[in-house]
Formats: sequence, C-alpha cells, structure tokens
Amino acid sequence: MTSKLAYAQGGHAPDLMEETIGANLARMASTFGDRIALIDAVTQKEWTYREFREDVLALAAGFVRMGISPGDRVGLWSPNRAEWVLVQYATAEIGVILVNLNPAYRQEELEYALTQSGITAVISPESFKDSAYAAMLEKATPNCPDLRQYVLFDSPEWDAMTSPPSDSERHDVAGYSRSLSPGDAINIQYTSGTTGFPKGATLSHRNILNNGYMVGELLNYTEEDRICLPVPFYHCFGMVMGNLAATTHGAAIVIPAPTFDARATLAAVDAYNCSSLYGVPTMFIAELSELEKDSTRYDLSSLRTGIMAGSPCPEHVMRRVVDQMHMPEVSICYGMTETAPISTQTLVDDPFDLRVGTVGQVGPHLELKVADPTTGQTVERGANGELCVRGYSVMKGYWNDPEKTAQAVDAEGWMHTGDLAAMDDNGYVRITGRIKDMVIRGGENIYPREVEEFLFTHPDIVDVQVVGVPDAKYGEELVAWIRLRNGAPDVTADELRRFATGKIARHKIPRYVQVVDDFPMTVTGKVRKVELREAAIEFLNAQVE
Repeated sequence: MTSKLAYAQGGHAPDLMEETIGANLARMASTFGDRIALIDAVTQKEWTYREFREDVLALAAGFVRMGISPGDRVGLWSPNRAEWVLVQYATAEIGVILVNLNPAYRQEELEYALTQSGITAVISPESFKDSAYAAMLEKATPNCPDLRQYVLFDSPEWDAMTSPPSDSERHDVAGYSRSLSPGDAINIQYTSGTTGFPKGATLSHRNILNNGYMVGELLNYTEEDRICLPVPFYHCFGMVMGNLAATTHGAAIVIPAPTFDARATLAAVDAYNCSSLYGVPTMFIAELSELEKDSTRYDLSSLRTGIMAGSPCPEHVMRRVVDQMHMPEVSICYGMTETAPISTQTLVDDPFDLRVGTVGQVGPHLELKVADPTTGQTVERGANGELCVRGYSVMKGYWNDPEKTAQAVDAEGWMHTGDLAAMDDNGYVRITGRIKDMVIRGGENIYPREVEEFLFTHPDIVDVQVVGVPDAKYGEELVAWIRLRNGAPDVTADELRRFATGKIARHKIPRYVQVVDDFPMTVTGKVRKVELREAAIEFLNAQVE
C-alpha cells in the first residue's frame, strides 16, 4: 500500500474574479450604494458605498493632478484612519502601486523603503505619538532621489487633493482605470527583515482582491456584516483580509482606533453592532482581560465571527474567545504577505477540535504541500516539513530583487514559506513552528509551538513563548518566557518541571523559566522571538559570570 503524500488542492468555487479593485468597488457601489461602507469610530464619520466611491474617485483625481501615473509608487505612512482606506482604493483605481510603510519606521528604515521601491510621493499625518513623520520626511527628501513630494493629512494640500474633480479629471481617471489589468502590480509590502534588509513583496489586483474575497466567502460575509478591524492596515491582515473582504461583499469596515486599544475595540463592537472582529492572539488576550474587569460593560451579542491569525493561536485563547466573546464562528487563518496573505482557513462548521487545533484546509484555487526542507520531496501525511503554497495568491516577486524572489518561489511556482507544518489525512494543517525556530537538543528536534501549547494548560500561565539557547552538553536547551495571571505566585523551573513530568517527553520540558509582564512585540502583534532568545542568552551568561 502506497503512502498518502502531504499534498492538497483547494476547490474551484467560487470563481476567481478577473477584475481590478476599482472595477470591483464600482460594482459594489452600484449594488449596495446606500449601505454603510466605512465607519471611523474616532471621528464618528460614516460613508455609504456611494459616498465612499465618490471620495475614492476624487482622491484618484487628486493623485493625477499631482502628476502621478499608473506604475508610480506612492508611500502611505500612517496608523489606521479612514483616509488610509481612501488612499488604498484611490491608488488602485488608477494603477498606482501603493507602498505600505510601517508606522513604527524610524529614519533609516524609512529611507531604505523610499529608495528601494523608488517612491515618488508619500501620504502621511504630520505626527502620531512619538513619531514625527513630517520631520523625518523632510530629512529624508535630499537622500531619496525619487521622492518629489509628500502630503500631510489635514493640510491645505490634502484638502486640495480631495476636492471634487472636474469632468475632464473624471475622464482622465476613467481612462487610467480602463487601461489596467488584474495582473498588474498594485501593492508593495515590506517583510519584517529579521535577517538582512526587508524585501518588498509585490502584489497584484488579482492577488489581493481574490484573497480578500475568498476569506470573506469562507466567513459567510454578506452586506449585513460589520467588521471591526483593530489590526493594522499597513499589513495584509487589515487591508486585504479586512478591507477587501468587506468591500467585495458590500459589508462595512469599522475602524475602532488608530492603533490597537482593547477598550476602544470592545466599545466599537458594542456601538456599531459589529458582527466580526479580527485580531492576533495577544489582542484577544487583552480584550479578554478587559472583559474580566467588567463583563457587563460591553454588549458583544452582535458578534458572530471573526479571525484570529498573525501568529500561532493558543487553543485555550480560542476557546475563551468562542465562549466569553460570543464568537461561535471565529476562524483561524494562516498565511504570509508573499501569498496575499491567506493559504489555509478553518470553516465555521468545522468540528471544534479542528478549529482550535489546526489552521484549517487549503483555500479555493490554491495548492499546498509539505516538503522535506533538505530534499524538497513531499513528505507523508502526518510528517513535519516545510509548508509550500502555489496558486493565484503567490506574489509577483520581491520588488527589484530577482535573486531573493528565486530563493522564495521555485521554478514550479511553489512559494516556500519557511514554516514547519504537518498535514493530516483530511488535509487539515498544523503549523509546528518556523524552520529557524526549531530547537535541536541532543539530536532531538523540538518544535517550540508544541511545548507552548502544553504550557498553556498550566492554570497560572496566561501567555508563554519558548526559545532555544546554546548549551555546551546538549547543543541547545529550552527557555520558557511566561506571563502569569494577576495574583499568581511565581512559577519556577522546578515547579514547571514537576507540572510537565509524565505529560510531555522529558527533553521537551524547559530547563529555564523567566517570568515577565510583557513580550517584545512587532507593530502587527507578533512576538519578537529573536529578542527573547538574545535576552535569555544574556541572562544566562550573567548567571555564569
């Protein structure tokens, strides 16, 4: 009997949309003109689909007046606000490539992105919190030869850009729109750059429009849905899984705050009767903590579904979200920027153990395989290997970097994710870690995700991250960084060892434990494991000294 290989192909329904983002928005505005498209909770301003479409066309005309043409790169450097969404759709309307600039960028990172992608104009607020955007842009201008101008929100220049277009300007915008093709590049998103310089994943209308649409289809979105988005727009989670999932279904986008705020998020769900809520696990953990303080303060009964993604989703957190936040149809998604982003997703009617224990099955019109990282051969079902994705969602490439593109996407079109995974007999996928995070202790491969999932069963542990550190005897040892519930006594390595003995293999029990209040995080809510590993090494070296 031959073994069953870890390969799966998604279904062919619904059909892929062969249209541009602008054409799709025009169709939605025609169908759902009087329904709400966008709500900004901070300003309490709302747009119907008809109003949103008109403002998008006005802003597109403003870009044309600035001398910006299809194929030009425009940077958007801002936390979440309604104008972010308008710029996203206005650039797509006329074929301008939107470059998402991380709101946390400092001077060197900003200038790298401006130069590498050849940005000609930037749209930005003057400042936000401790980020003086205007001052940094002014300083960057002499060092970035392609940068011709920048426009600040709430300025006279912004007002001029968004003024109603003339008939001739509308004609110009329509001409640009008709010249576009679904396969045209429309967005550049820079990877985190944890090793070397960030790479600009280049995505097309077809990539992100269809991915947002398919995500929404699997969540059963209709024009009745309102989607609360505390996740950042500069990342695919916000602008694709959120914004494009909404507008391809006539649903409403709800912006609770410029950056994540648990109270503001829960308040927006309550005030606007949101049916869907997105977040990374740490966001949901923060929201659950708020609910623990006062479970009657927020009415979340309108919630039906949502997405937990962006980093491994602890089972116990998923269970609490379903039970305490009244989200019976919450879904777990898996993906990466280079795949626009979602490749697998759990379904609302999947058995609960699969919805909390896996990242679901391959999405429509996509292929998955789990391959041996060394040989490239597809492994058997149940075995660990590197997850690879092929299909409509795979990026066009890294901007101006064919060498890095060839390293990521092989000659057969497979995107190599760098994630370790296993596929079961029914095609459900478990992410078991990152290839770079795998710990080899005494010749045994240890996947930190597996250890973390077990440690979450400890009654006093709220959150945990496991990393490997060098060890003279075994090559590597495990360190568990843990966050404890309020009022819990400290957990020592000895206590943790007693808790784990007999429940998981001895070599998987962390040798060291560090209790902390918070983990170092990226803007998107991902834990910086590299920093945790460095801190652990520094702490252990200090003990030796």
